[in-house]
Amino acid sequence: MNIILANPRGFCAGVKRAILMVENALKIYKKTIYVQHELVHNQYVIEKLRQKGVVFVENIADIPNNSIVVFSAHGVSKKIKKKAIKKKLTILNATCPLVTKVHLEVSKSSKKNIETILIGHKGHPEVIGTIGQYDNKKEKIHLIESIEDVNKLSIKIDKKLKFFTQTTLSIKKTQSIILALKKKFLNISGPKKEDICYATTNRQNAIIKLSKITDIILVIGSKNSSNSNRLAELGKETGVFTKQIESFSDIRNEWFKNKKNIGITAGASAPDILVKQVIKYLKTLGFNNPPKEILGDKEKTIFKIPKNLIYVKKLEK
Repeated sequence: MNIILANPRGFCAGVKRAILMVENALKIYKKTIYVQHELVHNQYVIEKLRQKGVVFVENIADIPNNSIVVFSAHGVSKKIKKKAIKKKLTILNATCPLVTKVHLEVSKSSKKNIETILIGHKGHPEVIGTIGQYDNKKEKIHLIESIEDVNKLSIKIDKKLKFFTQTTLSIKKTQSIILALKKKFLNISGPKKEDICYATTNRQNAIIKLSKITDIILVIGSKNSSNSNRLAELGKETGVFTKQIESFSDIRNEWFKNKKNIGITAGASAPDILVKQVIKYLKTLGFNNPPKEILGDKEKTIFKIPKNLIYVKKLEK
């Protein structure tokens, strides 16, 4: 009975950067750090930061004036930024640089009076923040989630349009939606480089490889994590029995009846300690062989944190 690990899996560069920014802010400012929304979508990470004194709020109005606020890795709208400035908050922007890229694209379309289409999941904080970059009063930004939504768009077929996407979508489904947009609208164009991020792409490619050599796949990631949800969906689409779990405590022993090869992956916001805990638990069920790793894309991307958040531990005299 074997445990096979997807590669790559777990933290992406944007998540690592966001967490490091908050941890360093705690050390440097030595006062309460507020985070607007969850920093990243993982309950384990959020609870660990909460234990260190970080306060998570959904509404900027709940943060005292002159405090320190961190914008989550998902990004925020222009309105949220303005509210933070009005309350004289010190802003530490942990928005993933790849999300910022989409923000800049949408903002540029807004300034150029170009009607825009965003492919993404309604209600997701990244989508809310991205739509919030479009503040043109003459034109519109439309949110779509499917090919059916494309068919419902009542825009002239020859009008100049732009489309962009959320960074954590299903590659396959998004490609089909983009194709439908290009078929319907004669004068539509997208970003020079696709908006779905490298980490989402790599993890989806890895789970496809994993599905070819496993009987069951466990996707470690929180229920509100978009990239983790897409991994679970993709696992199921391959035909392999797939379960999304927050931690080893969600595992049900009956899942492994007549299963010999267990595949494990983790969403881009899930820490490696959760993977280790799952492996430890599986060993108690008889999966004692050392875990094997499949070959995958090596991720070398590193996003630097702002200079004012670089923490250097002072040596004691």
